[in-house]
Amino acid sequence: MVQAIVFDAYGTLFDVHSVEKKAEQLFPGNGREISERWRQKQIEYTFLRQLMGIYEPFSKITTDSLRYTCKELELELGESDEQALRNEYLNLDVFQEAKGVLEGLNDYQRVIFSNGSRDMIEPLVSQSVISSLIHKIISVNDYKQYKPVPASYQSVLRNLNVKRDEVLFVSANGWDIIGASAFGFRTAWVNRKHSPLEELDVRPDIESADLSGVLKLLNHTD
Repeated sequence: MVQAIVFDAYGTLFDVHSVEKKAEQLFPGNGREISERWRQKQIEYTFLRQLMGIYEPFSKITTDSLRYTCKELELELGESDEQALRNEYLNLDVFQEAKGVLEGLNDYQRVIFSNGSRDMIEPLVSQSVISSLIHKIISVNDYKQYKPVPASYQSVLRNLNVKRDEVLFVSANGWDIIGASAFGFRTAWVNRKHSPLEELDVRPDIESADLSGVLKLLNHTD
């Protein structure tokens, strides 16, 4: 029996690539590439820091990965441009279907569990149209263990006082879904990019193109 629906934030509820518009404004012709490389480097840096045992909060990783991206693309990143792009992460667009799906889950505890540090994720949620629909925010920064290591998912059980099989974990990130599935959560993969499943011998309980698959899994729709 599912007791809590736990959502990843970046890429799942919030569109990280909504930063492209500002990036294109500041660096014409490079907006999309900045957005894509920045996000990829963000994820890579969380993995590397976790493996090296050198933790830094996601706010620093976001800055470091942006600086690397601009160096890689040979773009001059001034202080004001850096701040403008960082601020975009506090105002990301919410995916179109997110509000309706969350409203359809009134019978469940609705939680965000993110790699984002609280100085990033809390302002993002509070300014969004889904702020009143989220009961709790859990950040890996509280325990300094990045997803997908098992210790990070353990923080969900600690915060919500639930068992592993009472959690439905929802993410658009394949690596996150694999980690959560291996940990023992029920999982719903929001496969927005129609990517193949990772070859790691773990499968999600359901895969859908957007968040509406969560409602279907819980028999809230036909």
